[in-house]
Amino acid sequence: MSKLPRLIQTTLFSTRWLLAPFYFGLVLGLLALLFKLVQHAWHMATHLVEATESAVTLDLLSLIDMTLVGSLIVIVIFSGYENFVSPLDDSQPKAWPEWMGKIDFTGLKLKLMSSIVAISAIQLLRSFMDIDNESDRDLAWATGIHLAFILSALLLALSDKLSVSTHSDAGH
Repeated sequence: MSKLPRLIQTTLFSTRWLLAPFYFGLVLGLLALLFKLVQHAWHMATHLVEATESAVTLDLLSLIDMTLVGSLIVIVIFSGYENFVSPLDDSQPKAWPEWMGKIDFTGLKLKLMSSIVAISAIQLLRSFMDIDNESDRDLAWATGIHLAFILSALLLALSDKLSVSTHSDAGH
């Protein structure tokens, strides 16, 4: 290979490091979400005595929702960094979760979609738990959006399964 194509290839390959600041941005987003979680938990704790059971349930659903979003951010940070920037150093003690270093782009997409469906389901449940304060129009939209997320996740999983089976058949 001559010098110019090799220089172009090396330069293009090095641009993957431009993604690293995006992952640091997600870390900052995770810290912002942690702040909101602590703020919400503090609000819950200071208003627990006068809160109704329904209000406590809605608050807990909010905490679950934030936890799912935080988990999703962590998955995107680590699997995205490893898939697109640089492999993680696995010589460290194995205190890492089992999935780290094993999620490929297909797995990342499926985890992303399943997390979005779970977050959407919690939002829908929150709406139904507070049904007296929700309009029929808002409930219908929330249900429709949730169903669209479910359909999208199913179609993504199906297309990935078909893609894998097509690649398997081509290899034999």
